[in-house]
Amino acid sequence: MPLITTRASASATGYGAFLGAAAAATSFESIATVTVGSGGSSNVEFTSIPGTYKHLQVRYIARSTFTGSDYAQNLDTQFNSDTGSNYANHTLIAYTGGYAATTASAETTQTRIRTSSGLANGSWTSNMFGGGVIDILDYANTNKYKTVRSLAGAEGNSSTFVSIIALSSGLWQSTSAITSIKIVTTNGNLAQYSSFALYGIKGAA
Repeated sequence: MPLITTRASASATGYGAFLGAAAAATSFESIATVTVGSGGSSNVEFTSIPGTYKHLQVRYIARSTFTGSDYAQNLDTQFNSDTGSNYANHTLIAYTGGYAATTASAETTQTRIRTSSGLANGSWTSNMFGGGVIDILDYANTNKYKTVRSLAGAEGNSSTFVSIIALSSGLWQSTSAITSIKIVTTNGNLAQYSSFALYGIKGAA
């Protein structure tokens, strides 16, 4: 199934449906949407997030302005303006094309979570954007650390990368309820027309 499917009622379902965390279509509520304007942006941020949902989900289409290499770029995430070494992540990536390979990595004591390794590169074909879904689980629970999972993909259309898909999971080692989310690229800026939508998921999904 696609990353995101929409219905006539404007409700939506995400990839969690086949990863064991299905949520009814009507349980998604739009909180905020940010679209990057002319000239790009170093980050996007959602603030004053209400604590009235079970989980959060970010859906995006995005592109990096970075052209220093032909590799896909990354999206990284911080919570509550925490810039300390309190994050960890795991990533599994599959590439097709000239650099056909599958890679896996794990990192601890990071200053942000790697929430996508499938971001379209600024050197790839113009106007091609990557897409993805980021689930932030039990974000308002003050008795546990916060876990994140994401699925992302992009069409490279270059001699090095024809396409890429990436699965990621991450941990924020804090029991604080998440009230803000900051998303940045590892290199370069977010290109114009990159768009991020934050949803709240109600119920015990």
